[in-house]
Amino acid sequence: MSGRPHPHAPLPETRTHAAAPRPEQTPGKETRSPGPDTETRHHARARDPYFDNAKYLAIVLVAMGHAWEPLRGESRAAAALYIFVYTFHMPAFIMIAGYFSRGYEGTPAQIKRLITGIAIPYALFETAYALFKRWADDDPGYPISLLDPWYLTWFLVALFLWRLTTPVWRAVAWPVPLALAIAALASVSPEIGDDLDLQRVLQFLPFFVLGLRLRPEHFTRLRTRTVRIASLPVLAGALAVAYWACERMNTAWFYRRDSAPELGAPAWTGVTMTLALFGCSLLLTACFLAWTPHRRTWFTVLGAGTLYGYLLHGFLAKGSRFRDWYGPDWVHTPAGAIAVTVIAATAITALCTPPVRRAFRVAVEPTMDWAFRPDRR
Repeated sequence: MSGRPHPHAPLPETRTHAAAPRPEQTPGKETRSPGPDTETRHHARARDPYFDNAKYLAIVLVAMGHAWEPLRGESRAAAALYIFVYTFHMPAFIMIAGYFSRGYEGTPAQIKRLITGIAIPYALFETAYALFKRWADDDPGYPISLLDPWYLTWFLVALFLWRLTTPVWRAVAWPVPLALAIAALASVSPEIGDDLDLQRVLQFLPFFVLGLRLRPEHFTRLRTRTVRIASLPVLAGALAVAYWACERMNTAWFYRRDSAPELGAPAWTGVTMTLALFGCSLLLTACFLAWTPHRRTWFTVLGAGTLYGYLLHGFLAKGSRFRDWYGPDWVHTPAGAIAVTVIAATAITALCTPPVRRAFRVAVEPTMDWAFRPDRR
């Protein structure tokens, strides 16, 4: 069984929701322009602040989840919030990724961006995380393997494979039920193993496929006053259920990292949990998106940098464990939990800023024009 930590997702950059993205527009890459002023004007026209806002808020929840994880043993409130957030932040990211993959047709330009925006960052950061573990965790023998993603990098593998299969999901008659069937079968199949974290790829697949089926009007309906009001008792009820379940439920179900037999449960439980969690995740994702601001805010610009924040904050999250930052007693008090939460939110916010993006663009969004033939279409 994999020893990998829990899933967290970034989301590559997104475009306007007024129409399906053009084939060359993939969520992982931004349009480059001659100068910063031109780029700013272009982003103001082309980017939809609603999705950038959703991405930023979701990545903050990812960082908070990391901050709460070591506190779950002493704090039932932290454990409940952890389960609550894990129910929907990953599905929300994946659905938006699917929504902005609708225009993928496998053109040369899209293949190039798939390689430079997903495959190359995966190879670089998988290697960097392995080296970091060797140093920070005093584990010099830890292997470097591109077949066994460690920690955060699994999502890049999943997004690469999901996007490659996009034409298939557009062609079949019932894509979401088919994807759910595949996820359910994966949940009862321990033989799948750990290579490329295929359990996660398959068990989270329905959310990506559902995103491919969404249209702008679906998100517009979520933002109505009626839906927002109706979401309040749903969110309150979900928090109450999470508070009850945090001491009774194995949180590994939310990671989709293992099959039911690997979690010590009967195989049929995998099918039940796949369907139940799919429904719960969709409901809470809808509530989350209903309350996401649709106008530009101070954090809208940070939504374009969530992939940077996602990949880079993992070093802080794992470093806090390797170096025992949670050792002092004050961290495990209510005031300490609040402080850790604020620190996590502040750190992830800083890592999504334009200066950080410029500094690490060569690793996260390399151009590599030299490696590809010119597109002569």
